[in-house]
Amino acid sequence: MRIKPRSRPDPLVRSRGCAQLDRHIPGYRQYLLDRGNAAGYVRNCEAAVAHLSTWMKDGNKRLSDVDARLVAEFVEHHLPGCHCATRARHPSTVRAALGHLLVVLRAANAIAPRPLDMTEVAQELRRYDQYMEQVRGLAPKTREGALRLVEALLRKHFGDEAIQFEVITPERVRRFFAAQAKNYKAPTSLGAVVSALRSYFRWRATLGDRTHALVGALAYPANWQLASLPKSMEPAEVEQLEAALGQSGPSMLRADAMVRCMLDLGLRSGEVARLSLDDIDWEVGTITLRRTKGRREDVMPLPQATGQAIAAYLRDERPRTQHRMVFARHMTPREQPIGPDLVRKTIRQAYARAGLPHTRSHLLRHTMASRLLAGGSSLKEVADVLRHRSLNTTLIYAKLDSARLVEVALPWPGISAAATTGRAS
Repeated sequence: MRIKPRSRPDPLVRSRGCAQLDRHIPGYRQYLLDRGNAAGYVRNCEAAVAHLSTWMKDGNKRLSDVDARLVAEFVEHHLPGCHCATRARHPSTVRAALGHLLVVLRAANAIAPRPLDMTEVAQELRRYDQYMEQVRGLAPKTREGALRLVEALLRKHFGDEAIQFEVITPERVRRFFAAQAKNYKAPTSLGAVVSALRSYFRWRATLGDRTHALVGALAYPANWQLASLPKSMEPAEVEQLEAALGQSGPSMLRADAMVRCMLDLGLRSGEVARLSLDDIDWEVGTITLRRTKGRREDVMPLPQATGQAIAAYLRDERPRTQHRMVFARHMTPREQPIGPDLVRKTIRQAYARAGLPHTRSHLLRHTMASRLLAGGSSLKEVADVLRHRSLNTTLIYAKLDSARLVEVALPWPGISAAATTGRAS
């Protein structure tokens, strides 16, 4: 059901505004409402558009003049010394409102589309993105990260000028990598940088460039598999976290449901964010995970505690939206689905309420694996629950299986086997 704000047309719109722009205000209003924005926010945005409309008429500007530069001129030059009879003067609020306006006007073909960056670097990035999507089948997030690194490399060497690939030497690639390394701490993150750059150089090789030396200039940082222990919560900490659930307050039911999804099902933050109402079969008691990291669908049993937490959220707290995601935004725009960042933030806040020093949401996934092992589950069963495509990925949890490790432990040199057995018993 569409929510209509109270009709308070700004007199500036009817009497003094740019008539060409004013005709698009009803569509602009509906655009904001369809995205779940509150009526008060919609009125503030309309006031900002009315202010712009009046300024345009006074300056003899036409609708076709509206673009990002005109908006910047209005916000940065007119607003600071504005004496217009309007409340829409706050720069950040007005800028956001006019950003929505540009989207609406472009969709209606009332103004020119967003200008396309035609520099050689921008065109190169579009071609490479097309290759990654259509040939390699990479996910949007993966492509986005790779493009960010390649763009940094190309902009550093060429800016907006023509690309002359022979300028990029192995020494320059090594310097660029060393500068990027300062932004990363974990070897796995640095490995992603190497992988992205090597992939780009190999693509350039298919176009006829001699890039073998550039590929060889990048080496993966030392990162021995299974070298570290996966961090997990102690049983007492799990009890402490669970005891902190059920508090009253804004968004608490959503937080409880998210914690249960990650603690009971071992879901990743992105999987929690993408969970749809259509993925839950309440009669059978199962939950289907789609678009997972392994790019497949997995059906899992829905634990009773998890189902009750989700049901309580849907019944008592979730706002009405047009989208079918389980977890929704509680602030406008409500129609915009949540992302993994909101899930991670919610889990951090749950840790804080429980008085725990942890911050990483993935800790709950490790904790679930540890609890399964402690309960007697095999590594194969843990791999199935965590939805690992390879059992090698699950092997790191073998280090947490203390009960079975004792059985295969060798006696310390100089200590008799009998003494060791006696202590173990």
